[in-house]
Amino acid sequence: MFESLSDKLTSVFKRLRSRGRLTEKDVTDALREVRLALLEADVHFKVVKDFIAVVKERCIGADVLESLGAVETVVKIVHEELTKLLQGDGTLPDTLQTSPKGISVYLMVGLQGSGKTTTASKIAAWSRKKGNRPLLVACDVYRPAAIQQLETLGRQLNIPVFSLGDQVDPVDIAIKSLDEAKAHGNDLVIIDTAGRLHIDEPLIREVQRIHEELEPVEILLVVDAMTGQDAVNVAQAFHEALPITGLVMTKLDGDARGGAAISMRAVTGVPIKLMGLGEKMDALEPFHPERMAGRILGMGDVLSLIERVEGEIDERKALEMEKKLREARFDFEDYLDQLQQVRRLGPLDQVMKMIPGMGAQMRGVEVDESQLGRVEAIIRSMTLQERRHPEILNGSRKRRIAMGSGTSVEEVNRLIKQFEEMRRMIKGFVGMDKMMKGKKRGRGLHMPFRKN
Repeated sequence: MFESLSDKLTSVFKRLRSRGRLTEKDVTDALREVRLALLEADVHFKVVKDFIAVVKERCIGADVLESLGAVETVVKIVHEELTKLLQGDGTLPDTLQTSPKGISVYLMVGLQGSGKTTTASKIAAWSRKKGNRPLLVACDVYRPAAIQQLETLGRQLNIPVFSLGDQVDPVDIAIKSLDEAKAHGNDLVIIDTAGRLHIDEPLIREVQRIHEELEPVEILLVVDAMTGQDAVNVAQAFHEALPITGLVMTKLDGDARGGAAISMRAVTGVPIKLMGLGEKMDALEPFHPERMAGRILGMGDVLSLIERVEGEIDERKALEMEKKLREARFDFEDYLDQLQQVRRLGPLDQVMKMIPGMGAQMRGVEVDESQLGRVEAIIRSMTLQERRHPEILNGSRKRRIAMGSGTSVEEVNRLIKQFEEMRRMIKGFVGMDKMMKGKKRGRGLHMPFRKN
């Protein structure tokens, strides 16, 4: 989403670093380029104007010019102000609100095509991980197949969906969904309302009636980040009609310029609470302004990467793997398991860009995830004995594996060679670790050679 903007900002700071000490003119010229980059990224012009004015005042006012660390200080100031821009008054909760009494209601609103139904399902799955018992409610009775779409997603996630068909008033469906939730022990009701291609009176009046009847703890406006400045206008219009509590930005994994996400908080005063990063049902993350500012400035996002790993990696398996690595007992079974766990973290290009410094290196590089599929196919074509004892893989076995996986013997040989090199590296690290521990205990290092 922010790749183009990130490229331009990184380029500006790189040129600043080449100048050593900075003058006021250097800062002014650099901020002029930052201003153009933000405008080209579709950030609202008033937001850009205020942002540049504050950054310039801090840079010139702070005692940074002519100092050795001037560029780093400028980058730090830009990062802090960008975080403030995304965060607003700082009262942004990491999680959605829940009612202290009874059933919590989330009202999902937005235009048709913004990804509202999919987002409602993602939030249901996300909330269930946090211990809630969600119920999805199909109140979009106008769009063809909207109810079927929600029911299909509910079945995929094993989350119940309440529906009364497309001939019942959506307000009545919403009201009766509370009785359904009470009867089946659901503590969270997520209402998927109808959208329109544009904002009109019937749409607004319908969601207002549902709001009046159910008093939701969260009114979440789903906004398509790909629509640029129109997304800001949509948010303003909905917020004038309803007390919107939070925004959910969808399609943040796309190739739009991203200005809407930066402008949204400043223009509407409504916090971005969640962001959709793909089509998969787990492609939903809390919106952290400081982390997003880091991504935009090419600083990576290690905390989000760690949270992904913690959410997907089995701790027991991780401990078992650590023991195997220390004992140098790593085989193709373990290799396959690690490959599958890495793939569960999400698209590899997204994961790589969360690592500081990797974002710039990944520019223009296409990650061929199909290659991982070929590696997995090769390993799955091996017998259990072959996976655990790769040394028995002879010519005939390799030919059979290649045929079974739809690959070539050359690809099988290449994988085995890479695997063996990795095992040698692991053994080397383990050996060095043991030697260092021995040295700490006063035993001295035992060198792996003898003196002639």
